[in-house]
Amino acid sequence: MARMHSRRRSRSGSKRPISRSPPSWVTATPEEVEELIVSYARQGMPPSAIGMTLRDQHGIPLVRTITGKSVSQILRERGLSQEIPEDLMNLIERARRMHVHLQNNRSDRYNKHRLQLVEAKIHRLVKYYKRVGRIPKDFQFRTLYTYA
Repeated sequence: MARMHSRRRSRSGSKRPISRSPPSWVTATPEEVEELIVSYARQGMPPSAIGMTLRDQHGIPLVRTITGKSVSQILRERGLSQEIPEDLMNLIERARRMHVHLQNNRSDRYNKHRLQLVEAKIHRLVKYYKRVGRIPKDFQFRTLYTYA
């Protein structure tokens, strides 16, 4: 059998800049960037959406190169961070949607398996976030679906 997949995987895609200093074309000061982040957070935007808005609308490629801190760090300093981290909330929402789907489609074995994988990922993340102190030690994620 010939080589099947050896040359098909390319390295295309966007890459983060190597330089740790802000680009010369960015005119925003660290204080301005922090105020933009705070204003977007008060509007209810999650950290990932704030980063994309700064990139797309304000021409700020990376917050860390300008301010020296990440969006999450800035929000934590100002007391605007979310109680549960964004990636964990997204996984919990995905599991909820899958559970709703399984209520209507009980025999969807593929989705049952995928729900098990998502819930396992949630449990791993919860264990990690408890260990590093990002969520309370008494946080509990209950499984939504009984696998019968």
